[in-house]
Parts: sequence; C-alpha cells; structure tokens
Amino acid sequence: MTEEMKRNALFNPKGNDNVEKRTIIKGATTGLFNLNATKYTWAKSLYQVMIGNFWVPEKVSGLKDDARMFHTDLSPEEQKAYKGILSFLIFLDSIQTVNLPHFSDYITSPEVNLILSIQAYQEAIHSQSYATILESVVESKERDEIYYFWRTDAVLLHRNEYIGQIYEDFINEPSDKNFFRGIVANFLLESVYFYNGFAYFDTLVDRMKMLATGRMIAYIRRDELTHITIFSNIIREIRREFPEIYNEKLILEMMATAVDQEIEWGKHILGNRIPGINSETTEDYTHWLANNRLAMLGIGPLYPNAVSNPYKHLDRLQDPNSDKGNFFETTVVNYTQSSSMNGSWDF
Repeated sequence: MTEEMKRNALFNPKGNDNVEKRTIIKGATTGLFNLNATKYTWAKSLYQVMIGNFWVPEKVSGLKDDARMFHTDLSPEEQKAYKGILSFLIFLDSIQTVNLPHFSDYITSPEVNLILSIQAYQEAIHSQSYATILESVVESKERDEIYYFWRTDAVLLHRNEYIGQIYEDFINEPSDKNFFRGIVANFLLESVYFYNGFAYFDTLVDRMKMLATGRMIAYIRRDELTHITIFSNIIREIRREFPEIYNEKLILEMMATAVDQEIEWGKHILGNRIPGINSETTEDYTHWLANNRLAMLGIGPLYPNAVSNPYKHLDRLQDPNSDKGNFFETTVVNYTQSSSMNGSWDF
C-alpha cells in the first residue's frame, strides 16, 4: 500500500519557506506566496509567458464566415468530424478546469501553485472559446448534441471515462501512486489527447476552410504548449526529488494506452473521409507525437520508426515564405506587450 499524501495547509505558521528546503511535493511551506524567493526558475519563466498569452475569444474575428462555410463548403464527413472533435475538446478542457485545483493542493511550491492557477483560468477561457464557436457556427438545436456526443458515441464515452477515472482515483485515495498516475495523465491529456483534433482543424485551414476556428485553435494550442511544459517539469522534479515515487514503466504504459486510444478515436471520427487525413497518417502522427512528448521527460522513443511528422502542411502553415504565410505566427498575437515584463515578479 502506497503512502497517503497530505493536502497543503492554507496557513502553516510552523512552515519553512527557505528555498533550499523547498520541494515540489511533500514540503511544508507557510502558505505565503513569497515570490521574491523562488526555487523553480522554469515556473517563473512560464509565468511570464502565460501572462503574456492573455486573450479572449470575442476578439477572434471571422466566425460568421465560418458559419456560412460550415454549411456550404464542408462535406457531411467534415461536418461530423468538426462537431465530434469539438465535443472531445470541450470535455478535456472542462475536466481540467475542475480538476487542476485537486492536484495543486498537493504541490508545495508557491511559484508552481501560481502557474497552475493561471492554467485553470486558461482552461476556462478555452471552454468559453468552444461555446463561442458553437454559438456562431452551428444551429442552436445541434449544440446539446455536440456537448453530449459521448452519450451516443461509445468510443468517446470510453475515452472520457478513462481519463476521468484516473482523476477520481486520486481524489478518492490521494496516495503517492495515484498522485503520480494523475500527474502523468495530466501530461498526456495536454500533450497527446488534443492533437489529432488540432491537426484536423489545421488541415481545414490549409485548404482555406474554417479560418476563424483555426485562429481560435491556434490560441488554444499556444496555451496548451505551456501546460505541457508545466507537467513535464513537475514529472522531472519528482524524478529528481522523489525517485521512490517516480515510475518510468508507468509513464510508458500510460503513453501506450493514450496513443492507442487517440488512434482509435482518430480513425473513428476522421477515418479516411477527410482530404489530407487517413488512418495511416493518424497512426504515424500519433506515434511521432508520443516520441516527441517522451523526449520532454528525458525518455527514449516508444515508436523508433516514427521519426517525422507526416502532416507536412503544418510546416507550410508555419513557413513565412509559403503562399499562405505564417498562419500561426500571424494569428497568435499577444494582447499584452511582453516587453513590459522585466523578468521579475514585480510589474
């Protein structure tokens, strides 16, 4: 039986905020956010980036064009994929918004607690962005069908239940093992589960379809990249500070499960019906992505033959010399001026 973790005290007068004694979990700080004394420099850097990434869905223009294009330019297969993928993305961001505080309660680093709070806020913004897309693009009678698509789709229900149960296991039994399993699940959700969906919207953009939705997804993807970085760093700190909790075998097993589920879902909702996407590219992309994410944890590839991204149009969208321009670069513009951030916690 693994050791049960203890939730942080809101205020611990006997706590010690000394940076040298600080640990990512199982520490005993006072509860005070003394941000002039930080141990994890990566958290401080991420704070700067995440604050600079502020955006609101209402400022993304062009959804009226998407509403027209949805009915006139998308095939029935593309419409089904559009709605099904949005349903899964809505679930992922919904569960993260609610669940993140449960894990933050056991993180004993104020600077990491702070960026987890920003992440939860960003997940709520993502939920708002999906609501904005649905309100603008699809008929009102279809919205509940999209939100609750898992009620009629067994593949999606299985995926939602799998990740939800991992989180519930930790909430019900906050042991070392369940905490680490939950942290790995967070990493996989942020780094793998979103990305075939993102690739679908990018494929539409490459064909000059649903450009406003693509812009919204570009903002969301930018946020998700910081979320991936948060959890990859938490996992690496646990490996360094608590090797008895770190479990690389579990990471590989969970990654393999995530990959299998993502491929099954991708083939189910996309199949071979979308120009530019087929069962083979779905599998190759997910394997390549998994290797890329494992490398962030300092772990070797799980799929040695997956050495390149099969979706070359992603390179075109990011190439400033292409006829489409740098879609991601020109779309994702900070609403705040990063030059005003001087590297300290004081603004």
